Amino acid sequence: MRELFDEVAGHSPLDPEEAVRRATRTPRRKRFYKEAGTAVADGGFAVTLDGKPIRTPSGRQVVAPASAIAEAIAAEWNAQGETIDPLTMPLTRFANSVAEITDRVDAVADDAAKYLGTDLLFYRAGHPEALVAREAAHWDPVLSWAANELGAHFILSEGIVHAAQPPQAIKAARGVFPADPWSVAALHVVTTLTGSALLALALLHGVRDPDQVWAAAYVDEDWNAEKWGVDEEVAARRAARLVDFRAAVRILKELNPGAPSSR
Repeated sequence: MRELFDEVAGHSPLDPEEAVRRATRTPRRKRFYKEAGTAVADGGFAVTLDGKPIRTPSGRQVVAPASAIAEAIAAEWNAQGETIDPLTMPLTRFANSVAEITDRVDAVADDAAKYLGTDLLFYRAGHPEALVAREAAHWDPVLSWAANELGAHFILSEGIVHAAQPPQAIKAARGVFPADPWSVAALHVVTTLTGSALLALALLHGVRDPDQVWAAAYVDEDWNAEKWGVDEEVAARRAARLVDFRAAVRILKELNPGAPSSR
């Protein structure tokens, strides 16, 4: 079981893209179980394969905090065919990662909080005017929410020139991070995939829905695609990221009812 999870989930609990890269380099393993299910466990709900709980590479039992999450993970296992395809199991990979970071939740949160110093939303295009306006339409409402509701006033910059952010602004935004391991891990995933801790917080607190967050994260990329065409490799990489994004959104929705769901 541990070997299987090593193959399915990869080694990095913080980088979903690296987990996918490792998984795709590993030959697929044949399905060895008949049925996946769930069972009540200490602290939540376990996912089982033929009645045996799944475990991480280090031997930790995977325990979901909500029955709906455990059932969704079991559904991924039940949906596998003759071989196991890790790319179709984002919640399984996520659950395995969370189990490995339960004793260092603050470190994971602090890693996501680093983005508050160099957040995507701070660095604006100087031209053309249409792109400047599009960035503002997607990003300004989130910055206004952070300023008005969190007391976090950030500094904007044109181009890629670094702008040091006020420590009090970073502290204010960091102060509304979730505390439970699953929500923290999901927030981290959204942050790393979008390049913005503020977008992740806006999603968590229901200020922006998943489609709005995803669109905001790719304003510049979409603009370039409209002008120069779609790069197939870039599009494929983005599609893979979207799978993990939707899994993280699902976790946030289950554990934080105020967060909008992803379609």
